[in-house]
Amino acid sequence: MAKQPADPERPGRIKQLRMIAQIIQKANPKGMPIVYASALATLALFVVLGLVTGFVWQLILLGVMFALTVGMVVFGQLAQRAQYSMLDGQPGAAAAILQGMRGNWQVTPAVAVTRDQDVVHRLVGYPGIVLVSEGPGARVQRMLLSEKKRVQRVAADVPVYDVQCGDGDGQVPLKKLQRHLMKLPRNLKKPAVSEVNYRLRALPQTVPMPKGPMPKGARMPRGKMR
Repeated sequence: MAKQPADPERPGRIKQLRMIAQIIQKANPKGMPIVYASALATLALFVVLGLVTGFVWQLILLGVMFALTVGMVVFGQLAQRAQYSMLDGQPGAAAAILQGMRGNWQVTPAVAVTRDQDVVHRLVGYPGIVLVSEGPGARVQRMLLSEKKRVQRVAADVPVYDVQCGDGDGQVPLKKLQRHLMKLPRNLKKPAVSEVNYRLRALPQTVPMPKGPMPKGARMPRGKMR
């Protein structure tokens, strides 16, 4: 009989786990020891229960499964923290977090950008339209108001929320951004989310202006103005 081909995804997953483990180790040298300790502690608890009750082998097998589960949960939490620590302070960090969100979210990064690298991202989900900014509060407030007026031209009947992502007063820290968005009320149903996102695609994209004076002889690109 011919040998079955090996699963092409398996080596990739193992390599990916190793890369994530290295990231955790760089962000927190105690991270991987914590993962191993949590798994071993769970297994030890089931061994003790097996010795007390007399069901040693049954509880050991059950303990192995629980130990793997606990280890992976701790591993995932530490990986998320490491991701936040690496992205924090980097331009576009909020976009990376938003694009990894679970659920029916339609993410359009950088719908508005300035030459100071202040940026506004747009999400469409069950709450409605959510505008998320990156940058100092005093500068991005005008951007959010302008973008809010722009989206209301094609979606006046849809709730619009604005969220400032950052470490300033009144801003939502990067590590709490997903949790903050998930707490927003559910105002739309699934078909309406797709419809609103389709309407927003008709909006023209803003082009970021380069920093500094415009070179001599340079011309603005021609296009239809709305």
